[in-house]
Amino acid sequence: MSAQDSAGNSADAAGIGLAGLNEALDTRLADADARLLEQFPGERGKRQPIHTVYVPADRIRPGIATEWGKQADQALREHAPDAGTLAAATGMSAEMVAECLPRVQEKLRTEPIEDLRIDLEDGYGTRPDSEEDRHLTEAATALCADLRSAVAPPFFGIRMKGMEAAGRHRGTRSLTMFLNTLLEELGALPEGFVFTLPKITSVDQVEATVWLAEQLEKRLSLPSGSLRFELQIETPQSVIAPDGTATVARMVHAGQGRVTALHYGTYDYSAACGVTAGFQSMAHPVADHAKAVMQVAVAGTGVWLSDGSTNVLPVGTTEDVHEAWHLHSGLVRRSLERAYYQGWDMHPHHLPTRYLATYAFYREAFPSAAERLAAYLTADSGGVLDEPATAQALASTLVRGLRCGALSESEVSDATGAGSEVLVGFANRRVG
Repeated sequence: MSAQDSAGNSADAAGIGLAGLNEALDTRLADADARLLEQFPGERGKRQPIHTVYVPADRIRPGIATEWGKQADQALREHAPDAGTLAAATGMSAEMVAECLPRVQEKLRTEPIEDLRIDLEDGYGTRPDSEEDRHLTEAATALCADLRSAVAPPFFGIRMKGMEAAGRHRGTRSLTMFLNTLLEELGALPEGFVFTLPKITSVDQVEATVWLAEQLEKRLSLPSGSLRFELQIETPQSVIAPDGTATVARMVHAGQGRVTALHYGTYDYSAACGVTAGFQSMAHPVADHAKAVMQVAVAGTGVWLSDGSTNVLPVGTTEDVHEAWHLHSGLVRRSLERAYYQGWDMHPHHLPTRYLATYAFYREAFPSAAERLAAYLTADSGGVLDEPATAQALASTLVRGLRCGALSESEVSDATGAGSEVLVGFANRRVG
């Protein structure tokens, strides 16, 4: 007999009727328990890309990711030929840069882009239908060629025009044509595909996108639920509703399990809030407020959160490149510290500092996280008494570091006494 049963029987024997009370409570809260599990299922247990690269559709060609990696590597060779120069350019410690640089260079050779978004919205502009049709088809064909050659990024998709009246017909046409091309070329929808819904101003637009996805699945004979999408949060209406509630929280649940991520749109959102161009930034207070609301909205839902981008490109003289790298690496670090584990990159020269700052973040966190997690797993507090939720966060840090290439399987296993499968399971378990 369990201690709980024993306690229950003792209470019942005393005339309190604890078993009856518990049964009544379970009945009373059954619907609430079910809603909690449905609406807040916890982490998906899948790899989240550390960035999304946006490339206008007319600039997509076969081998785009490899090309970006070569350009990024060339920028390093030209503007930071050694770890000391790169450390001075970014403001990071020379020791940490020297530790991370070989990993960065390997990443640029093997997986330079983790998530590619073929852009048909702001980065592409408004074109005649015939022109967008052509660019869209060429981009989809190029992506299919890279998928067959195993050089495509592991995550990819399109940013279509959104559900506002001016663009929804074109957006629907582009999404349909893109899917048709993928199916004709590959015979099935490839794993890793997602589309991005921009310029959202109402929950109704999310509900309409769910309906559109359902219709396309039926018409294209796709498995139910296979079309999933991201919400780009770049309007004040998508954060706060007229009644003061958090619109974005309602949007996440209106997606009926199809919403994969929220992406912050730095410049549209800042401009809509009245921030003048010279002060628009991922680090502006209006950006921090919006992302904090987004962060709470997705907590426990399994929906990922992505920060936005900087429009300062690392191009020009070496001095110009160094200034842009210093800014970018600092912004990436800032996002990571605030638990925004993904961001946007707009230029090949952003890749070195994206990976450098990310790798440094996880490698700096590694010794303490591994030590504390090992102590927790062996019931040895080691001077720090971590709660289950904190231990889960420690495991998540190590798993994220492993997945992006900042950490190796062997060093994490040696430090924690646990393999990656154990850590993944621990990071994704429900706590509470």
